[in-house]
Amino acid sequence: MSDNAVRERSSAQATSRRGLERISKPSTKRVPSPHIRVFVAAENRLLREALARVLTRRGTIEVIATNSAAPFHTDALLDAHPDILLLTSRGSLVEDLAAIQEVRTAAPDVRILLIGMARDEREFMQCVRAGINGYLLRDASADEVLEGVQAVHAGDAVCPGVLCSVLFRYFQSDAATLTCGSDRRRLGLSRREQQLIPLIAKGLTNKEIASHFSLSEQTVKNHLYRMKHKVGAEDRLELVQLYRMQGFPV
Repeated sequence: MSDNAVRERSSAQATSRRGLERISKPSTKRVPSPHIRVFVAAENRLLREALARVLTRRGTIEVIATNSAAPFHTDALLDAHPDILLLTSRGSLVEDLAAIQEVRTAAPDVRILLIGMARDEREFMQCVRAGINGYLLRDASADEVLEGVQAVHAGDAVCPGVLCSVLFRYFQSDAATLTCGSDRRRLGLSRREQQLIPLIAKGLTNKEIASHFSLSEQTVKNHLYRMKHKVGAEDRLELVQLYRMQGFPV
C-alpha cells in the first residue's frame, strides 16, 4: 500500500472515531424542573394521593403539599407558597365559599381551581364571585384536571361547557352589575349602609355592629334587610359577595 493510501486510511479512521465520540458523548442539556407549584386540599386522603399522582405524571407540575379541606386553613398554604390551590368541594356551599374567601384574603396571588360537587348554576356563580379561577366537576377525567391546572396557571379561566354558558347569560341579562363608577348610586345605598359592609364582612354580629355605631340592634337589622333586598341576597354571606362584586371595599 502506498504512503498516500496509508495516510488517507488513517485520517478516515481518526475522523470516524471523532464522530463516534461526539455521538456517544452524554448531553449536557438539563431537563427542565417542574415549574407549576400546586397545593392539593381534599377532605379524603385517598383522593389527595390520587390527585397528586395525576398531576405529577407529566413532570411539569410539582405537588408541594397536600392537606385536608375539612376544615381548610391557610397556614400550611402560606408556608408552601404555591402557584395554584387545587381545592375539592366538601359538599357544603357555605364551607366552600368560606375557604375560597379565606385564601383570597390571605394569599391573593394564589390561583384557585375548584373541583365542585354539583352542576347547580347558582352555586357555580357564587364560587365565581368568591374568587375562583377555574371550576371542574367531580367526574372530570385525569386529563381534564391536568389541563385545568395548566390553563389556570397560564391565566385562563376554566369551567365545563354546560356552566360556561351561565356566565354569558349572566352578563348579557344583567350587564348593569358590572363594576363602574356609578354602581353605588344605582344600588341606592345610604352612607350608613355603605359603612356596614366591611363590618358584616368581618363577621360582626348585629349587636356588635350596633355598638360600633351607637345604634339599636333593630336599626341594624332594618339596614341589613334593605341591603339584601336591593341586591337580591338571601343571607349575610351572599350579601358580602355581591357587594364585593360591585367594587365595594370588603
